Amino acid sequence: MLKPVRKLPGEKRIALVAHDNKKNEMIEWAIYNKTALAQHRLFGTGTTGTLVEEALGQTVTKFLSGPLGGDQQIGASIAEGKIDVLIFFWDPMEAQPHDPDIKALLRLAVAWNIPFACDRATADFLLTSPLMFSDYEIMTPDYSVYNKRLQNPSDTTTL
Repeated sequence: MLKPVRKLPGEKRIALVAHDNKKNEMIEWAIYNKTALAQHRLFGTGTTGTLVEEALGQTVTKFLSGPLGGDQQIGASIAEGKIDVLIFFWDPMEAQPHDPDIKALLRLAVAWNIPFACDRATADFLLTSPLMFSDYEIMTPDYSVYNKRLQNPSDTTTL
């Protein structure tokens, strides 16, 4: 069976997230990559999105602050196919009160097979890839068996 394919457009929808100790690094990275980022639509958690918008002079669609649900909003947008790329500078040296949300966000990026970076070097490699500026088809997992796992064999409705 062929796997479902989702087409990522040349103009990617990029979500930007950074923990407090990584916000300055995110801003420096965004300024360094201002020209490349200007070719895409940017999204971000509340504080990070505001800081990036101010630094770049480019509109950033903002979700709530990460600990207040922004990470979950971005995760939901990934699952809905509304975010194409995730750049998440997380702090591996400090515990976060919303660690379960962070883990869920990263799990969804993997589950829906979107490109994502968790550090500056990987973000640089990702953003400088020629694939970031052209249409690209990603193979999305077929979760139909999972979705039907509790369905009664005589029930023809879809969960």
